[in-house]
Amino acid sequence: MSADIAAEPEAYRDIRTANDRYAEAFDKGGLALPPRRRFAILTCMDARLDPAKYAGLSEGDAHVIRNAGGRASDDAIRSLVISHKLLGTEAFFVIHHTNCGMELFTDATIGDLLADNLDTATFDGTVWSNPQHGGGSPAGRDIDWLTIPEQSHAVTSDVRRIRAHPLVPTRIPIFGFVYDVATGRLNENAAASEAGRPTPPLHLG
Repeated sequence: MSADIAAEPEAYRDIRTANDRYAEAFDKGGLALPPRRRFAILTCMDARLDPAKYAGLSEGDAHVIRNAGGRASDDAIRSLVISHKLLGTEAFFVIHHTNCGMELFTDATIGDLLADNLDTATFDGTVWSNPQHGGGSPAGRDIDWLTIPEQSHAVTSDVRRIRAHPLVPTRIPIFGFVYDVATGRLNENAAASEAGRPTPPLHLG
């Protein structure tokens, strides 16, 4: 390991070392740009979720779009539209999860925390607080953080938002699921999948 790498943070060293090992055995250079299985997943950035494992994916199989909460933000929809229009995906999956951090605060909570201080806050199971004070910014009060008051409603709302977007073809099916972090199981949300039903209806089999 070079002296320059040794001076970097541990996360940097870990990634560089892991990538060296990965690149040595890399044999995926011939994969096509469009995803082979022709679907896209919108899911949460939570570190406990591994879409490759819970959805049985390999490199080149599908598009995976991640953000805090797996929400149908403007940027997530931008990615989904590109995924279909230019790269041929024909189905979307919106996958939220249990015990999501986005259920633990409100826009006002994070706005106030950031206005006070920008360093990492602490959570005692009930209340968020800043260990230090000063040096914050009120800019956090101007952002829609897309927090989640109730998970089942949120996944349905996100599917409906994608379904209603004028750039998403009505024939694309959009499915809603909630991943259980305690069991690893994907549980379909019937109301969400119904809201994402294509027009004309998708005929399976």
